[in-house]
Amino acid sequence: MMAFYKHHAFSSFSMFLLFPLLLQFQFGKSELQLNYYSNSCPKAEEIIKQEVTKLYYEHGNTAVSWLRNLFHDCIVQGCDASLLLESVNGTESEKASGRSFGMRNFKYVNTIKKALEDECPSTVSCADVVALSARDGIVMLGGPRIEMKTGRKDSKESYASVVEEFIPNHNDSISSVLSRFQSIGIDAEGTVAILGAHSVGRVHCVNLVGRLYPTVDPTLDPDHAEYLKGRCPNPTPDPKAVLYARNDRETPMLLDNYYYKNLLSHKGLLTVDQELASDPGTLPFVEKMAADNDYFSEQFSRAALLLSENNPLTGDQGEVRKDCRYVNAS
Repeated sequence: MMAFYKHHAFSSFSMFLLFPLLLQFQFGKSELQLNYYSNSCPKAEEIIKQEVTKLYYEHGNTAVSWLRNLFHDCIVQGCDASLLLESVNGTESEKASGRSFGMRNFKYVNTIKKALEDECPSTVSCADVVALSARDGIVMLGGPRIEMKTGRKDSKESYASVVEEFIPNHNDSISSVLSRFQSIGIDAEGTVAILGAHSVGRVHCVNLVGRLYPTVDPTLDPDHAEYLKGRCPNPTPDPKAVLYARNDRETPMLLDNYYYKNLLSHKGLLTVDQELASDPGTLPFVEKMAADNDYFSEQFSRAALLLSENNPLTGDQGEVRKDCRYVNAS
């Protein structure tokens, strides 16, 4: 090969010029990168952090919402803010899907976006708002700081019709959940870690009662089952009622490894949670994360980063929406 280049200097020089162009063609001119807005909107990431912090102290549960938004947006076709689109002109919103049941605080995404628009109009994408608000929300929840890249563009369409194909159901088998995450490059260890997001927030009774009625799931700790029945006394709860149980009673607003300790004590709320502790392929990771919060944080960071970079729109793909709820006017 070296002899070839010595005797074909002109060809070598031509390839030297062409190679960057080929890379640009293959990967897009604006792939995700750290500090993508350093020139176009230098204060962007600081503005998002300030807004996330302010919203947390005004409405603490928003931090959990940012984390859930990241999952629900990025696992469906990719990180493109399609989740945020409203139902309009015959297009159904992904937020209307049963998989999005219980999600809230979308209006505060617009609060963050407005602050960005005031500083740098039509510059920072809603998809990057989803990613960076999750990053900063994780910190507010006591979780690790994750260095996320930016440069995502926003989708011009909703994927409501395929949401259920991408987002696992709460009573899906662990094998199907592992397969879903594997399809976007997250291995079993990462899947166990990312499900640790269930350490914070709450589960609505409509997703719990199947393990309580007509008989209690034998894999549930009996005392914990009685607590859950107290939270969810009706086997057919009203979906519109705010009836729920905390994922983690010990540290309900901290992203930590109590989730795994609870699983080993048979206190997982959802079927998929408890299966993590019974499946031989995931149990070792559950045990290790239950014993070592630093290990959990490390693996959670790795998995969340992979999730945040799943199939983004970049470069000339998509757009930068002015209002995260609607595509820009043609």
